[in-house]
Amino acid sequence: MSGSDFSNIKAYIAQFHPEEDPFFQRMEEYAREHSVPIMEKNGLQVMLHYFRILQPKKVLEIGTAIGYSALKMLEACPESHIVTIERDLNRVAEANQFIMEKNQNITILAGDALEISEEAAKHGPYDILFIDAAKGQYQKFFELYSPYVEKGGFIFSDNVLFKGLVASRDQGLNKRIEKMIAKIQSYNEWLHSHPSYDTILLPVGDGLAVSRKKE
Repeated sequence: MSGSDFSNIKAYIAQFHPEEDPFFQRMEEYAREHSVPIMEKNGLQVMLHYFRILQPKKVLEIGTAIGYSALKMLEACPESHIVTIERDLNRVAEANQFIMEKNQNITILAGDALEISEEAAKHGPYDILFIDAAKGQYQKFFELYSPYVEKGGFIFSDNVLFKGLVASRDQGLNKRIEKMIAKIQSYNEWLHSHPSYDTILLPVGDGLAVSRKKE
């Protein structure tokens, strides 16, 4: 399948996405204007479909940004309690503004996710863990926070295809990108061989890994 064919498929699927309300449209525009990375629509819709099926009571997110995905998760599962971690204090302030405007019960933990796991543990255990932060640290995040996920619970990892580069053989990429790709490839391989999880990698959005903790 050519790149243009795949783009056509994504565009075709996008027409079936539910119409966004003005609040989330404004968040998306804010993200574009301020170069804030938020989850791609196709991947987000797939993940939210899991949420609607699973109806988790507690969710832990690593990587709040402006609170877009946390608010979308809560929209899909209004009875959930979302705990989300963000180290950028400017992003924490932006997220708090949007969350207060929506008047939602979301707990933001400000700090480096590699350093505040004990604080996050106080709010657990969790039915779902969503990893969407520094891609080079995914395995560390998984190892640090997966013990707080209930048996039978799920871990979602976003950006595991990294614009398709993890599956390409492109030459001439800069060293930083090559290093990032190598880390994501290593994470995907490690994740699929993990004895305590069943994992599927879905080619939606920027790549979504869905891992279920064995009973």
